[in-house]
Amino acid sequence: MANNKSVIFKIRRQETPDAKPHWEEFELPWKPGMNVTSSLMEIAANPVTRDGKRSTPITYDSNCLEEVCGSCAMLINGRARMACSALIDQLEQPIRLEPFSKFPVVRDLSVDRSVLFENLKRVKAWVPIDGSYDLGSGPRVSADDQEAAYPLSRCISCCCCMEACPQFNESTGFVGAATISQVRLFNTHPTGAALKRERLAALMGDGGIQECGYAQNCVEVCPKDIPLTRSISQVGGEVMKQAVFDLFRK
Repeated sequence: MANNKSVIFKIRRQETPDAKPHWEEFELPWKPGMNVTSSLMEIAANPVTRDGKRSTPITYDSNCLEEVCGSCAMLINGRARMACSALIDQLEQPIRLEPFSKFPVVRDLSVDRSVLFENLKRVKAWVPIDGSYDLGSGPRVSADDQEAAYPLSRCISCCCCMEACPQFNESTGFVGAATISQVRLFNTHPTGAALKRERLAALMGDGGIQECGYAQNCVEVCPKDIPLTRSISQVGGEVMKQAVFDLFRK
């Protein structure tokens, strides 16, 4: 017997960063195992709206298709999540697709998330090395420390935590949970700890860790289950200790 089920999408379109956004509806035949990314691919193959008007393929970011690269993050039915792992059978219809609301729109569902990388540069989220030559094996890291660091290293820079955070906005300039968690990761690395004081100092200024309101939205939407609130709590304590230490050093 033929399957006549269909899937309806309401997609927020915007041709240029300055253009006025509008909505378009598309309808696709249901298939087993459909996800949002595969659906957008089908629309691209035949971009005709639900009312029969010829349109253009939806612009969106995507790469790995397996929740590793973090590029396909968008608002799906109002929730920040990854399009590649959002299964159609688990979504309420019509399925609403929108770009992140707190980042500049490039086109359609694609946004400019460079603010995250600027924040990571601000807190020196890297392990410093002395030159590009072979320095031999690095310091040993215990199994317990590796186990504690691994969940933090799973961040895919999707920015879902920043989109869901009520404190991440133009008024605060808050760096966001992802950046704070990376500070914790690199400060616990034996070599990365060389920049620990500078990282903590970077979180003392405007938009730093004091802007966090502990809403805990970040840990709820993180697709990699990173313990973001634990990172914020731990780094917050270290920032406070560093601030007191700096005060008495003067």
